[in-house]
Amino acid sequence: MNGIWVVDLIYIAIFLVVGAGAAALPFVIVALIAPSYIQDKTLETYECGMDPIGPAWIRYGVLYYLYALMFLAFDVDVLYLFPAALAYRKVPGMGVAVAMVLFIAILALAIAYAWRKGVFTWSRRKI
Repeated sequence: MNGIWVVDLIYIAIFLVVGAGAAALPFVIVALIAPSYIQDKTLETYECGMDPIGPAWIRYGVLYYLYALMFLAFDVDVLYLFPAALAYRKVPGMGVAVAMVLFIAILALAIAYAWRKGVFTWSRRKI
């Protein structure tokens, strides 16, 4: 047996102690410098540093979620165009161009369908 493994264990122990100290240091700093009293503003909902208007738990319209889902779907779909655009010059023939046109046409059909269903029409609620 040689003493190399003991030196390795010492390095690991030092690494663990330093790591635990580095992880605990932010908690110690916060405990030392954080205010220990609660103000009236502490318990309020934070809205960009301004005084909040109304309650934080309000209902959003369903159309907002549909609009957000449409945006997310098209945002992700556009990501598929980047690899095709990068491979456009490397692939001979019109296959990539036809595939991109079909893909954009399908997206356009989805937009037309959502438009027809009234997803993009915002109706205001009368209060």
